[in-house]
Amino acid sequence: MQKNFLTLLLASLISLYGVSQQIDSAKLDSLFNTLEVNDRFMGSLALSHEGETIYAKAIGYRDVKNNLKPTTGTKYRVGSITKMFTSVLVFKAVETGELKLDQTIDAYFPKVENSDQITIANLLNHRSGIHSFTSRPDYQDWDIEPKTRAELLEIIRDGGSVFNPDSRAQYSNSNYVLLTFILEDVLKKTYSELVSENITGPLGLKSTYVGGRINLDHNEAHSYTYEKGWKKKDETHMSIPLGAGAMVSTPTDLNTFIHALFEGTLISMKSLYQMKTISDGYGMGIFPVPFHNKSGYGHNGGIDGFTSVLGYMPEDKVSVALTSNGNRYANNDIIIAVLSAYYGKPFEIPTFKTIKVQSKDLDKYLGIYTSEQLPLKITITKDGTTLFGQATGQPSFPMEAVEKDIFEFAKAGVRIEFTPDEKSFVLKQAGGVYNYKME
Repeated sequence: MQKNFLTLLLASLISLYGVSQQIDSAKLDSLFNTLEVNDRFMGSLALSHEGETIYAKAIGYRDVKNNLKPTTGTKYRVGSITKMFTSVLVFKAVETGELKLDQTIDAYFPKVENSDQITIANLLNHRSGIHSFTSRPDYQDWDIEPKTRAELLEIIRDGGSVFNPDSRAQYSNSNYVLLTFILEDVLKKTYSELVSENITGPLGLKSTYVGGRINLDHNEAHSYTYEKGWKKKDETHMSIPLGAGAMVSTPTDLNTFIHALFEGTLISMKSLYQMKTISDGYGMGIFPVPFHNKSGYGHNGGIDGFTSVLGYMPEDKVSVALTSNGNRYANNDIIIAVLSAYYGKPFEIPTFKTIKVQSKDLDKYLGIYTSEQLPLKITITKDGTTLFGQATGQPSFPMEAVEKDIFEFAKAGVRIEFTPDEKSFVLKQAGGVYNYKME
């Protein structure tokens, strides 16, 4: 449910000029086959134009233990894409006069710090200053256990404020849990009922709903991390993420949802304009998706081992959605490949070649590195024959040696090219190039 340096450092830029007459589905099939045979990605993807699916693919396993393969109808937890659904519900309540964007939240949460200054709009665009409860050091000690509203409110209150309301923006899952409670209190229905009655029901999205415990009999997928093979992840109890990250869906359903949103089917065009107005990188439940000559919108998500991406290019009415239950390859690179195939642009199929290294060979890279271009330090460590990187405030990530002095973390599209004699490296990710020197 969180943004992080590795997956959201920069949005990629590609050139999009006109629409190809026929998508290169054969090359995309080859890409997904390569990802599958190299255990780099498990999940599903769909590309749509004007709401109609023109390419769909599902690979890997939805359950590794029982060798259950996914279909394009397999359902995945989509994490923070849920926030788009919550934002739609809020704007619908605004349109009916039951909520106002500029009303403060003290009437609902008087014990939340600065609640008399924080507005509904501040919750929507991450300008509340409320600490994100998922950033607590102990979060993963209790995230698999159910939590009541009272318990979640106490946790959020204890987190306090990290900046004055509306002074800047910082992603916080607490914002959308509070919005969930406000919606339920004002509209006198559960969040699940509100989603069903206002979004999934009218759109006929039969595979999209607020999740519960994962049910394989309902064509749902477990999530995995890769540790010399796919290892099943624990499940976050869905009483915790609520409107911040509790939805389950499929790529085709997600594409239908975002197309309907931008067509004005769910909320008015005035509300949509407010929703996609960007301030400090955030809209109201939506992110910008910049491409070379176009402006797109969408959201991504991550919960347990699940990751997801949803994007829409309004000018062309093109939507692309990805849901994954295990990956070691950058979702962003998959999205770029799919869009490139659609727009008739070249893209490469990775080879995943690696070279063997000895533990002693890694010593020359170890240390703390800083950059004048980015505020994040990166610490390089090792464990046996595996090199690890760790950006400030982020979990460590393992890297594979692909050439002499060159290592990659394919899951996030990170490439680090060392110059040991100069105690430096170049970080490449999402089209960006950043120079680092050892302290």
